[in-house]
Amino acid sequence: ADLGGDFDRMAHQIQSLVGAQRRLLHDVSHELRSPLARLQAAIGLARQDPAKLEATLDRIEREAGRLDELVGQLLTIARLDAGTRDSRVERIELVDLAAAIADDARFEARAHGRELVFEGQGEAEAEVRIELVQRAFENVIRNGVKYTAEGSSVSVVASVAGGQFVLRVADRGPGVPEADLEAIFEPFYRSASGLGAGGFGLGLAIARRAVAAHGGRIHAANREGGGLVMEIVLPV
Repeated sequence: ADLGGDFDRMAHQIQSLVGAQRRLLHDVSHELRSPLARLQAAIGLARQDPAKLEATLDRIEREAGRLDELVGQLLTIARLDAGTRDSRVERIELVDLAAAIADDARFEARAHGRELVFEGQGEAEAEVRIELVQRAFENVIRNGVKYTAEGSSVSVVASVAGGQFVLRVADRGPGVPEADLEAIFEPFYRSASGLGAGGFGLGLAIARRAVAAHGGRIHAANREGGGLVMEIVLPV
């Protein structure tokens, strides 16, 4: 009976993985098609009207940059899913790391008529793969800055409690439908409220995998009064 139960769970997991792989291949194909189509159109325009060559080259450069970014993010997800450990491990202070990323994001926020308030409490040293943790923090904090309403403020709090580091990012954006609070961590997620628009929808998927690779967790909840709260918890 135990063997049968284990076999059923294994079969269900394999079925879920195969389904996820098929969805990912479909989404990747869809995401690649748009910039490739624009590249082909720009090349055709350059051939038809050489006088617009400079503007066309600028467009080709932008689309090539988008393709490079997309492929880079997909490779990161593939490495995380495969469990590879090609990033260097360092002992760092997580509150300080969050403070440095928040400081950079504050500059970006003010340039767009928004504010970011950071509060750091305690010390949390941990041995982590610095590139992955940094990317997870950046994706969550910059998402808050991106989606918070103009003229509003993003709250970023880094604290330590019970042997765990907690990063809490709360914005005043449109929030996410309750039914989609888990789906936002899936690759290429697009929300009706706008979350995921303007990018590839891979940032939070990378963040969840990066946090899970360190034995942590990340979850989202709608904020009272409007907005979204993201919370990353890492063992220290």
